[in-house]
Amino acid sequence: MKIAVIGTGYVGLVSGVCFSEMGNEVICVDKVEAKVQMLNNGQVPIYEPGLQEIMVKNAEAGRLSFTTDLGEAVRKSDIIIIAVGTPSLPSGEANLGFIEQAARDIALSMDDYKIVVTKSTVPVGTNGKIKEIIAGLSAHPFDVVSVPEFLREGSAVRDTFNPDRIVIGAENDAAAGRIMELHRPLTDNIIVTDIRSAEMIKYASNAFLATKISFINEIANICEKVGADVTSVAEGMGYDNRIGPSFLKAGIGYGGSCFPKDTQALIQIAGNVDYEFKLLKSVVDVNRDQRYNILRKLETMLGDLNGKVITIWGLAFKPNTDDVRDAPAIEIIQELLKAGASIRAYDPIATANFRQWVDHDSITWCTSALEAASGADALCLLTEWQEFEQVDLKTLQETLRKPILIDGRNVYSEERIAETGFVYSSIGRPNMNRGENRHAFAL
Repeated sequence: MKIAVIGTGYVGLVSGVCFSEMGNEVICVDKVEAKVQMLNNGQVPIYEPGLQEIMVKNAEAGRLSFTTDLGEAVRKSDIIIIAVGTPSLPSGEANLGFIEQAARDIALSMDDYKIVVTKSTVPVGTNGKIKEIIAGLSAHPFDVVSVPEFLREGSAVRDTFNPDRIVIGAENDAAAGRIMELHRPLTDNIIVTDIRSAEMIKYASNAFLATKISFINEIANICEKVGADVTSVAEGMGYDNRIGPSFLKAGIGYGGSCFPKDTQALIQIAGNVDYEFKLLKSVVDVNRDQRYNILRKLETMLGDLNGKVITIWGLAFKPNTDDVRDAPAIEIIQELLKAGASIRAYDPIATANFRQWVDHDSITWCTSALEAASGADALCLLTEWQEFEQVDLKTLQETLRKPILIDGRNVYSEERIAETGFVYSSIGRPNMNRGENRHAFAL
């Protein structure tokens, strides 16, 4: 099939590259000339395992190209995929400006029948607006189909080739059949529904997963008070097929470009139809407060944080990505700076991106995990990179000025910590929170 993908962010770039790997002819479009030039030179502007190799392979094979010429891409393609951003407005609603502009550009470029596929996450009713815009500007026949994406950053290539399901929202059976044909090599789990239901499936899915995360974090907080171990609790819950084990890992909350944006958008969607989504509002509140557990633990162990040196391991919102959007590290570091602390920060991949969000004279940007730990009063692990899990804890203890380790992702086992002299605190594992109730300066 001949496909044009408008937008080369996570969704657009990964989708375009993977569709080309499946044997389709794909043209990816972006307005930023420097980005297109980078892609044509075989460089990927995002960190996503496996993506660059597949991209270069298919570009060399002639199945994948990148351009700023949207009109030419549309005319050469039968299927047009919209994968532009829908950032949040101050109200929490999704900003549809890029979507609407893409629809106008497509309409003005059409020369024959096209299937317009929306992969961007959009509020219910948006595909109807896209149809209205195109119909108002073009006399050529077309169909609009909603195919929401369910990719996870850090495993987006694997998720594309191994999806749990494909959701197709369509009004026209022939158009739905064509899009089914495109996705059939990936899975037989294809759900065809009306367009509005497809739009809602995306938001409902992300909201439910965010709810699971906030729920297990609330359970973790209770576990610390009653002496239970949240990892055992989550394991026991996960064996129930009605619950499942996924997204039951306690920590400092979710971040990234999807869950925060989509939960706020769904709350706003509900508000627009005079419905108060009380449960989801609580999910958002719980998640926002959860990251402050790190600060509360630090204050318990160190007392006044003014003048203290704090090591931060992990700046990305999750491992295997350089995405720092709404990463817990942003607020945690900002609050530490307000308290007068100095920061020694390290992330294997995301430091450059993070510095665009937070930079300060009191932050030392380090190039290794142990460099960041050198001479610090405490270390806070915020992202569960494999590098941190594999570190020699005895060497780490010797590197720190005080042996205080706050594990915001429950990376280390009780057995490993028991072999050290760390004053250690994790999330929801009270038996391992050794020394948390005494100030470190008394050590």
